[in-house]
Amino acid sequence: MTITVKAIPCLSDNYAWWVRDDSTGICAVVDPGEAAPVLDFVHKEGSGLDWILLTHHHGDHIAGVAEVAREFGAKIAGAAADAHRLPALDAALSAGDDFLLGGANARIIDTPGHTRGHIAFAFASHVFCGDTLFSLGCGRLLEGDAAEMFGSLAALAALPDATLVCCGHEYTESNARFALTVEPQNAALIARADEVRAQRVVGVPTVPTTIAQEKAANPFIRAGSVARLAEIRAAKDSFR
Repeated sequence: MTITVKAIPCLSDNYAWWVRDDSTGICAVVDPGEAAPVLDFVHKEGSGLDWILLTHHHGDHIAGVAEVAREFGAKIAGAAADAHRLPALDAALSAGDDFLLGGANARIIDTPGHTRGHIAFAFASHVFCGDTLFSLGCGRLLEGDAAEMFGSLAALAALPDATLVCCGHEYTESNARFALTVEPQNAALIARADEVRAQRVVGVPTVPTTIAQEKAANPFIRAGSVARLAEIRAAKDSFR
């Protein structure tokens, strides 16, 4: 089954993601951190909204949930382990569960590190990974540790190479500047950084990317060990 996916810019640098199962027309929005742009987008699409999918509890990913759910009567799906700090869930999900959006199935992957209850929704063609994996980066270790993030990135890297990576923020340009300090001779990274600069000059989103691109150019996925990931993440935290 195929899905159609479109990015909805929110706040200053967030993305919510609109997802439609092409076989049934059932629609979802992932991580509506702001209500107004999501409401405007869905009304313009004329699609209605059946589900709101949440990757983690941070306000810039859930602040729009109540208004969006009320407007469209949408149900809410998120991590069972994080139910105590998410809006009330209609579907409480755990690692290995299947979430069915119409005829399109998403496998739930536990992706702790940025937060302890973080999950990703892995459809056949796209993965919605919130703030775990970014284009050329990964999330800050706000609740988890480097070992958890290392495992989460490995789980995402194991997805098919063509999988489109739909993350929660437009951080790629700054991530590229840092990544080049880690792997300055990486030809794939150099090419990606050039592409990103050109995209941002004209205001084009730099995501989604692909798992293959991230494995070739993202220094966090390429870290090789927990210790190396911790070292790179600490350097990124102080990078300006």
